[in-house]
Amino acid sequence: MSITDKVVVITGAGGGMGKATAIHLADLGARVVLGARREDRIAAVVTEIKSRGGQAAYLKTDVTKRDDLTALVDLAVSEFGQMDVIVNNAGVGPLSRFDALRVDEWDQMIDVNVKGVLYGIAAALPVFERQQSGHVITVVSTAGLRIVPKMGVYAASKNAVRTLMEALRQESGPNIRVTEISPGAIQTEFLDTVADEAEQTRLREWSDRIAIPAKSIARAIAFAIEQPADVEIGSIVVRPTAQE
Repeated sequence: MSITDKVVVITGAGGGMGKATAIHLADLGARVVLGARREDRIAAVVTEIKSRGGQAAYLKTDVTKRDDLTALVDLAVSEFGQMDVIVNNAGVGPLSRFDALRVDEWDQMIDVNVKGVLYGIAAALPVFERQQSGHVITVVSTAGLRIVPKMGVYAASKNAVRTLMEALRQESGPNIRVTEISPGAIQTEFLDTVADEAEQTRLREWSDRIAIPAKSIARAIAFAIEQPADVEIGSIVVRPTAQE
């Protein structure tokens, strides 16, 4: 199977794994439609893709707003006539101890990491059902596989999505594929959201030692997409060899 001409919607595409995935898939011939809150960032990614001969479009998108996800999917269909894949990549992780009581950050993680994925699914399913084909890919995290202090709410949000994806897989029948991707330590801007300066410093030192490039996730997503239509890659874990 080929990725050529598949239409792929990607959230959180202004940097990190989303940007790497957009560029990698476009290089493989996909037509990508990018969403993120920072319009200047996704506009720059689209410019880069087009300079490499690829096809891309973008729309400023806040995944906590259902209408934004609907508009992003509508753009894919109006621009390219179809939508083959949605990559729910947008996520936040302002890590902290429970007794720090950063409740606003807990709310943000639930809104972005859980409700944002649900809104993406809600936008994509009517298109996939009409086409009788489609692929939902969601980026979760190894944080949900190995629970550690200060990652409780973040890991819980990712494990909630892991549960949603398994239920969606069982409900989707033979025409819609469902894949979850669990990244470990990846070279992204993820740690910028950690407000605790000491914790951010500790995590940056750890990440600098072992983190692998964001394109590692892009290649995993491409692998899931390029399988034959009757082959579903349910779960992929991608982490540094050195990660515990």
